[in-house]
Parts: sequence; C-alpha cells; structure tokens
Amino acid sequence: MTTVLAVCVAVIVTVSVYLMLSRELKSIAMGVFLLGHGANLTILSVSGSPVLPWGGFRQPPILGSEHLVDALPQALILTAIVINFAVMGFFLTLLIVTARKTGTLNVDELAREEPPRPASRPDSDPRQGSIAGGATRPGP
Repeated sequence: MTTVLAVCVAVIVTVSVYLMLSRELKSIAMGVFLLGHGANLTILSVSGSPVLPWGGFRQPPILGSEHLVDALPQALILTAIVINFAVMGFFLTLLIVTARKTGTLNVDELAREEPPRPASRPDSDPRQGSIAGGATRPGP
C-alpha cells in the first residue's frame, strides 16, 4: 500500500512540475493545484497505514480504543485543502481578468505587453503628486 501511494505521489508531483514549466498560465495554474494535491497525498501516506499488522483497523480517538488513528495529519490535510481552494479561486480570478484584458494567457506574449499606464487628470500638474483629500504637495 505504501509503495502504491509513493508511486502516485511521484507521478502527481512529476506531472505538476511538467505543467508548471509550461508557457500557458492555465497549465501553470493546473500544475500549482496538482502540486497541492500531491502534498496532501504525501502527508496522508507518511501518517501511517490505518490497517494494523494483524488485519484490524485503527479506531478514531473518540471511541477510546487502544489502537488509535493519528488525527493530526487529517487536520493538516483539511486545512491545506481549504487554503488550496482559496488560492485556486484567487488564481482563477486573476487568469480570467488577465485573459479579458490582454486576450492571451501565453507567458511570452504577456511579457511583451505594455503595462497599463495610470490615468492622468487634466487639472493636475505631473510634477506635483496628489495627497489624499485633494491637497497637492509642492513640486521640486
């Protein structure tokens, strides 16, 4: 069982690194998400087998048995899933906004894009900066 989990973790991490080395932001995002799942599977595989050597199962701590399951890795994985979900939502939002503003998700094309310029107001002097509240500071 441990060998199967180790092979699964190796495949997931390998595929995620391959995706993160891509030139498309979609592939990079999928690689980051897949790496999070690989990390969760690694924590789960390191936490130990729920099956005892003689074939019985470990019990949850609430039952008070003598062979208990360690709940810490499960709590860490649950926290990691929640954080990964939040990062996924933020990253996908950035992908959508980038695709709408630039029309591409290719990293090379995005590197050649001109950065957006801040809009200048016609009533302000470019040598003077604006301070909150509408007041201006003196120029050099």
